[in-house]
Amino acid sequence: MAKIVTASETPVVTYSCEYCTNLTFKYIQDFTRHLRDQHCSREGGSFVCRYGYNGVCNSLPIEGVSDKDYVAHATKHATMQQLKKSNGQVAGSVPAWTVYSAAQNLPAVLNDPNKGKQSNFLTKTWGDAFVEKVDIPKSPHLPDITIQHFDAYMKKIARRYRKHARMNTNSNKPTSPNELLQNFPNLRKVKSLERSQFDLTSIPKIFLVPHLDLAQKENFNAVFPFAKEGLLDEGGNIASHAKLMQEKLSHYLDIIEVRIAEQVASKSQAFFHAMTSHDALMEQLTQTINVLKALRENIQQIDKSLVKDSLEILRLERARCNHLLVQEKLKLMATVHQTQPMIQLLLSTPDYVAALDLISTTQEILLQELNGVHSFRHLSSQLTEMERLIDKMLSTEFERYATADLNRPLGGENIVLDGDKLVSIISGLLRQKHFQFVDTYKEEAIMTVRAVTKQCVIEALAASDSCSDNLEVGTLSLVERLSLLHSTIQSFTFLLQRVKAVHDVMRDTADLAAGKTSNSGDNSMNDCLLSLDEHSRVAVKLSDMLTSICEYCHERLGHLLSTAASDKDKTQSEKEKATNDSASNKLNDREIQNWNDKVHWLSEKATALQVCQLAAMVEGFTVTCERLCGKQCTALRSAFKAQATKFVQRFHTERKTKISLLLDSERWRQADVPPEFQTLVSYVYENKAFPNDSKLREDSGKSKRKESAEVLSNFIYIGDEKYAVVGTTLMLIQMIHEYCSTSTELATLSGTLGRHLAELLRHFNSRCCQLVLGAGAMHAAGLKTITSTILVLASRSLQLLLWFMPFVKAHFQALADYGNSRGVAGVASVTGGVALLDSVERDIRAHVREIEGKVLTIVGSLVGAQLSQWTARPPVPSQPFKNISRHVVKLHEAVSSILPYSQIQTLYRSVNTTLKEKLREQLVKMNIVNNGGPQHGVVTSELTFYLEALKTLKVLPAEELNDDWMNAIWTR
Repeated sequence: MAKIVTASETPVVTYSCEYCTNLTFKYIQDFTRHLRDQHCSREGGSFVCRYGYNGVCNSLPIEGVSDKDYVAHATKHATMQQLKKSNGQVAGSVPAWTVYSAAQNLPAVLNDPNKGKQSNFLTKTWGDAFVEKVDIPKSPHLPDITIQHFDAYMKKIARRYRKHARMNTNSNKPTSPNELLQNFPNLRKVKSLERSQFDLTSIPKIFLVPHLDLAQKENFNAVFPFAKEGLLDEGGNIASHAKLMQEKLSHYLDIIEVRIAEQVASKSQAFFHAMTSHDALMEQLTQTINVLKALRENIQQIDKSLVKDSLEILRLERARCNHLLVQEKLKLMATVHQTQPMIQLLLSTPDYVAALDLISTTQEILLQELNGVHSFRHLSSQLTEMERLIDKMLSTEFERYATADLNRPLGGENIVLDGDKLVSIISGLLRQKHFQFVDTYKEEAIMTVRAVTKQCVIEALAASDSCSDNLEVGTLSLVERLSLLHSTIQSFTFLLQRVKAVHDVMRDTADLAAGKTSNSGDNSMNDCLLSLDEHSRVAVKLSDMLTSICEYCHERLGHLLSTAASDKDKTQSEKEKATNDSASNKLNDREIQNWNDKVHWLSEKATALQVCQLAAMVEGFTVTCERLCGKQCTALRSAFKAQATKFVQRFHTERKTKISLLLDSERWRQADVPPEFQTLVSYVYENKAFPNDSKLREDSGKSKRKESAEVLSNFIYIGDEKYAVVGTTLMLIQMIHEYCSTSTELATLSGTLGRHLAELLRHFNSRCCQLVLGAGAMHAAGLKTITSTILVLASRSLQLLLWFMPFVKAHFQALADYGNSRGVAGVASVTGGVALLDSVERDIRAHVREIEGKVLTIVGSLVGAQLSQWTARPPVPSQPFKNISRHVVKLHEAVSSILPYSQIQTLYRSVNTTLKEKLREQLVKMNIVNNGGPQHGVVTSELTFYLEALKTLKVLPAEELNDDWMNAIWTR
């Protein structure tokens, strides 16, 4: 079970697993835990021991035991194995393999692996020989290759190989001693010239070292090992070792000589060939020397007669050139000497670019052409100082020019002041790469904007009619404040146009400096002063400058538009409110209200016309700035939107309150239509859009003059159709026109106005429903009852609103599209207003259907009440059918003057259908059938009387009131 390892020096016993390598355990609990984790399988709630060969335990091979029993089994089995190991009964090695250890099944052992896999049961039973083998034929696409195809190649290679083998044999054949003695007869005779005697391996390695130094002790001892004992023996004679050493050295010398002779013999042919060629070479060399001597004599004669005179000419030409160079240097020095006066002359022109170019050129000449000239040693520093001075002059001149240009009186033609001077200054600044002049001009323009704003405010306060000692912008009247905004916008427009003109000059100059334009006669800027990157930087800074100035103007105008009372007044009011808190609560509330009025001065004081005028001014200035700088500025629009939002809120609240009061006091009678309302409706019908106020006033004046002698009409005519409405509906139509015209002027708030208009129409619809269908008018206006005339009059008024709804939605949708195309902030919410208008339109249509249903319900209840009293007995016509006919005639009298003929027909068809349903139910209850009896005749007579009454009204075609209509009552 466990292999026990005991050390000889310590009694500690360790347990090792026989089936897991390098795993030993000090305690039996650890070993037991290992058996449970690695050599145990759990089947359900039982534990099966797998510690043994092939995963089978000897003592517990199959049975599964509980957890407690398995622990006891593992502990007991490990302890028994330990005792057997200590007694020497258990071998420490793995048991030997036997046939019972085989893991394969019997068919796997008996099958012959050489036969491969059998294809069917025949070969499996009787072998592969049972099936006939099929020979695979050769491929027809491959040629038949024989040994004859290689004969030519083998013959050619055989000749080359034999030659190669012969050459290798001759080169590897050693030279025999006899051949050496034949070639070298003076070679010293030795006793034996065997090959083994001339082997270099017999010579010690130390003698083959290229630089053998016997002066070193180690080398000397290695060569003469006997020298430690002395060279002489006791008798004073040379020791035998020395003699033996001398013979060895002589033998080594003979071996070396023989090897040298072999090398010389192998190279003898080349040596003799070289010696033979030496004489021929010496003869050729002698001839060459003689030719060279003759050539040198000829060259000396040519040098005397031709070359020396030519060289003298060249020397004189070089001297002349040097004199010319000196002359040019002197002229250049004279020109450089006149640089400073020329610079002063150019600065007085002023031509800053030419002066700077002259300084740069002179500096380059001093560095390259006149470097080291003693008289010009201080000129470079002087030119540098002059360049710095020109830089200061450029900055000062530009600031002076900007101040003079921006502070001159506004108005008139926006021409550039002294454009040539401005171009010269800007060119010089660009030449020096001083691009901060754009920021300088922007700061000066912003200061001018502040000054213009202050001047306009002072003029407005001076012209104010207010008697207050503390004059502030918040104390101005509405007209004065609008005049202040108009004058400020006009001044800013002139100023921005002037800035735009200077901006264009700067941009054109920068383009010229970068070589962007070619139609210029300025020769001083033919060379590009700016690179493409620098030109891009300048262009961006110029665009940002113009945009920043426009945005600052919008901020100042927005501040003027939003300015309330002064902080001093606000602080004083807060102090007074704190001191009188307990005594004057009403006064404090009034002060708070006054403060809010000053904050939102436009909404509390301005009329719609004034707000629209201010909106036109704001929009015009915004468009002007957008045209100048190419970007929309939102500060002024935002400030105006904040003020206009309060105005729109008040505008909506007033009209909502007014419509509520009109509805509460409405008597629900047909109203007379003034000419201006008919003019408005006619304009919308003809042009499919709402008119402007000016067009509406012109059309109203014409219609008033045309209809002054005529009586007022009771209907609104739309083409061939006429509408009878109540007075509140006329006022609502006027309000719809006011909302649409105001939204056209206040484009930024068109979405808010659209939502408010939807809210107003929904309020009108719901209130009408409460007053008419809910009978609220009986309490609000003191009506006795809600008649059918009131119902159809309300329905007709709502139908007129439904006719207006497509034009209202198209109006606000057009504003949304226009705002989105121009990117106006705040117009994106107009689509929400259009969606609300769609919802309101659906509500109004539902309300109209409810009113029509209410009329039919009233008629049905009257018809049902009369038919319930009908007995189908003579006399004919009976009183119930007389009452039904009278109700039908009264209904026609109520609706004939209000509803169009098509709707009256629809209404009476529904009434007929209701009558037939009620009568059919009554006939079923009374068990009257179409059998030609007395009761059937009474029913026919009653229906004939009813049809005659309908025919007198002429509301339905005659073909619908024939006998077929009566026959339909008897069919289910």
